[in-house]
Amino acid sequence: MRRTSLQTIRPVLLALAAASLNAQPPLTLKDAIGMALDKHPSVKAAKAGEQEAEMRIKQAKGGYYPKLNYQESYQRGNNPVFVFSSLLTQRQFTAANFDIARLNNPDAMNNFQSQMIVDQMLYDAGMTKHSMNSAGLMERVAGEEKRRNDMDVIFNVVRAYSGTLLAQESLRVAGESVKSAEADLKRAEAVRAAGMATDADVLSIRVHLASVREQQIRAANDLSAGRATLNEALGLPLDSQFDLTTPLASSPAPALKLSEFEKRGAEERPEARQMALATNLVSEQRALAKAAYLPQVSFRALVEADRQQFVTKGGANWFTGLTLRWNLFNGMTDKARIEETSLAAERAAAQKQRAENGIRLQVRKAHLDLGSAGERIEVARSAVTMAEESHRIIQNRYENGLTTVTELLRSETALAAARLRHLAAVHDQRVATASLLQAAGILNQDSEL
Repeated sequence: MRRTSLQTIRPVLLALAAASLNAQPPLTLKDAIGMALDKHPSVKAAKAGEQEAEMRIKQAKGGYYPKLNYQESYQRGNNPVFVFSSLLTQRQFTAANFDIARLNNPDAMNNFQSQMIVDQMLYDAGMTKHSMNSAGLMERVAGEEKRRNDMDVIFNVVRAYSGTLLAQESLRVAGESVKSAEADLKRAEAVRAAGMATDADVLSIRVHLASVREQQIRAANDLSAGRATLNEALGLPLDSQFDLTTPLASSPAPALKLSEFEKRGAEERPEARQMALATNLVSEQRALAKAAYLPQVSFRALVEADRQQFVTKGGANWFTGLTLRWNLFNGMTDKARIEETSLAAERAAAQKQRAENGIRLQVRKAHLDLGSAGERIEVARSAVTMAEESHRIIQNRYENGLTTVTELLRSETALAAARLRHLAAVHDQRVATASLLQAAGILNQDSEL
């Protein structure tokens, strides 16, 4: 009874499992890239870094605006000077306070003091301007860092997506190899029954079948790992499931020549732009250091209330003033800062040259990888066609007792290897295309890839 029940339920379970697999949401490569640019933590971090740089501009701009502060303080004592001045500021001074005894030995008193202070920089020798320019350059550096991170995310998605497709196709090839090996086993058993083969032939095919089944298991594990890698590249939980709908096909060959890719890379790579911005930033920092030698003029206005009690027995006063501050000597600190910026300029120039050389090298290597992968695709495609025809001929010959089981197994292995080499070449061509566009600094969500 239980066996009958299981036999009845098993088809239902298989149907439900198939429905679950078919229910996986479709995901194109372009949609995957858009999802990653929206959800990946590194994208969010880069965006936050860009916003941080924007806030630094606002901080620097604050140097143009007045500073308003409120201050409340309390003092108590019988110091003659303190008592005398406090009575004056409280507007509580009388003729009796001129008594010599009271002047020398006054009673202790309170002073509640409230101050509203306004400070305005009138001239700072351009320090605020150079600080704002520096902050603006840092914002652009952060923007290039975000663009670099976006390209990294796109490249990782392309690589992970293509890798998952390769794992899927490898699993399919492994499944075909298993079916072919099973058919070879039936064919060998039939040939043996006809007296044209030995038990050794059948055993050899059984060993081969076990081997391709092991390959199928490994391919299934590679597919699980590939899906997890793709989910990480998308910024999603590792167990997320999708139906990858973009086929594993070769990508269009980029139209630009190698020299044009190198030129674009030197101009548009985020790293190259960051080096150019770093040179400008050093210039602003040098100007900021030189401004420390020039005088500064500031204005201050103060409104003050002094009281013996917190709210009564007091008076108010105000005053304004201009201050000229001129740094005549501060222990050679400013001179050392200027020399530091000069050395930083030399370092930035050297790093810029090194970055340009590195970019050109990366572009050239990616271009060579792309050309190599394209040639491999053509060779592998031809090899697959020949291997399929060769295997068909050898199968027919084996059925008629005209060849050995060794040739049959060798043909089966060669066919599977040719198919996998073709898939690997297509995968490498897609990744190399993305790598070349990234090296040139032109990889984005709208790339033809």
